[in-house]
Amino acid sequence: MTKYADLHIHTYYSDSTFSPEEVISHAKAKELSAIAICDHDSVDGVEPCVKLGEACGIEVLSGIELTIEKPDVEIHILGYLVDQKLEWLKEKLKTIQEYRIKRIHKMVEKLSAQNVFITAEDVFKVAGKGSVGRLHLARAMINSGGVKTFWDAFDKYIGFGKPSYVPNIRFTPQDAIGMVLDAGGVPVLAHPGIMKRDDYIPELVSYGLKGIEVYHTDHGDIKRKRYEELAASLGLLMTGGSDCHGTGKGRALIGTVKVPYELVEKLKAAAGSGKNNQ
Repeated sequence: MTKYADLHIHTYYSDSTFSPEEVISHAKAKELSAIAICDHDSVDGVEPCVKLGEACGIEVLSGIELTIEKPDVEIHILGYLVDQKLEWLKEKLKTIQEYRIKRIHKMVEKLSAQNVFITAEDVFKVAGKGSVGRLHLARAMINSGGVKTFWDAFDKYIGFGKPSYVPNIRFTPQDAIGMVLDAGGVPVLAHPGIMKRDDYIPELVSYGLKGIEVYHTDHGDIKRKRYEELAASLGLLMTGGSDCHGTGKGRALIGTVKVPYELVEKLKAAAGSGKNNQ
């Protein structure tokens, strides 16, 4: 029987509504053999999912999602098979998470100037134990009646370049990719079809990018074919996943995008080549 994996799943340790228990339950229902936990700037959800997965025969890969900002676009880097127990990595992520809190305060101030009134505490309540981000902010805006939908929040107010947007902590491509490599992981460009700036990909490769997320919820047939060809031409690994945020963006997406297990094996073969163990 062919084994399948969903290699892009979030938990409530970042901006998903799903607990580790819910993630594993859904993965089991979808008959997945492996999943990867890729929370934003956090690895806290990895170990709980690993333990729960072991109990029901689902392999859980460690992962993380980091954000790079260019003047005209956000770039997301997935770090597969990072060693989440490294102390320097935990400290670095703590610094990023602290900045995320400051960023929410700044965006809430900007929203008030746009006549959308919520408090930072409203957002932190939505976030719970998670690494707080714009999806939490959007939910708080919906709860307050400031907007009707998640898409309204991003398209009108908090999306990249919108009136209430505040940049992330300044990460260069070298920083993010180097961080993944130093943690023994495999850096992969997330959902390039959303980024819409393929001209940046060769630059990222020059810094050590190892793969492209070819298969994604927002990639239709044309985009999938394009990134299959691009990955092949650049000698990059191909990965894929649903980018499930629980019900944060509507329905649960776990298993709606899945890839053959052989892609997991290729990730494992590529892991550790840049490990520095600082």
